[in-house]
Amino acid sequence: MTEPLLMASELSVQKGVRALLSNVSLTVNQGDVWQLAGGNGVGKTSLLRAFARLARIEVFGRLERCEDVLYSGHSAALKGALTPRQNLMTHPSGLNAPSDLAIDTALEAVGVLGHADVQTARLSAGQKRRVALARLFLPSPRLWLLDEPFTALDVQGVNVLEARFLEHARSGGAVVFTSHQSAALGDELKVLNLEHYCGD
Repeated sequence: MTEPLLMASELSVQKGVRALLSNVSLTVNQGDVWQLAGGNGVGKTSLLRAFARLARIEVFGRLERCEDVLYSGHSAALKGALTPRQNLMTHPSGLNAPSDLAIDTALEAVGVLGHADVQTARLSAGQKRRVALARLFLPSPRLWLLDEPFTALDVQGVNVLEARFLEHARSGGAVVFTSHQSAALGDELKVLNLEHYCGD
C-alpha cells in the first residue's frame, strides 16, 4: 500500500478579501506525478506555496504532508558569483552537502557539466535553469513541489526532466508541479485543473 505524502481537503486560498481557490482536495501518494494546470493567474503558484507552507496568504481547510520536501520556485535560487558546482554544494532541502562525484553526475544529466566551473552569472537563462534542476538529480526528499519547472528549457531539457519525474516517482517519491502546458508523461500523469476551483 502506498503512503500518502500530501493530503489536502477542502483547501481554500485567499488573498485579502479575494478568494483565489476554493475547496481543493488532493491526495498525493508515493509514485504519483501531479500537474497543477490552468491559465495564468488561476492560482497555481499560490496553491503550490500553500502545499509547501510558504504562502503569505490565508489558507483554510486541512493540509497534511510529510516533512521530506523539496520546493523549487520560479527563481533559480542560484548565486551568480558562484559556479554551478559551488551552487550545488548546498542543497536547499537542508540535506548534507553532496559529493563532488554526485554533483558532476547531476550536471552531466542536465547537460551543463562543461560549464561546471564557469561563473553562473555568465550562463544563459536556459543554462541557469538546468543548473537549478540539477538538484533533482542529487539525493533528494521524497516529495517535490516544483513551480513551472519547464520554463526556459529546450525540448531536450524538457524530455530529460520528464524522465526524471517518472524515475523519482517509480522509486517511491512523488512530484507535484505547476505548468500551463501539457506534459508528455503518459498515463502516469495526473492533472488537477484549477480552473474548476477558482474562487468567487
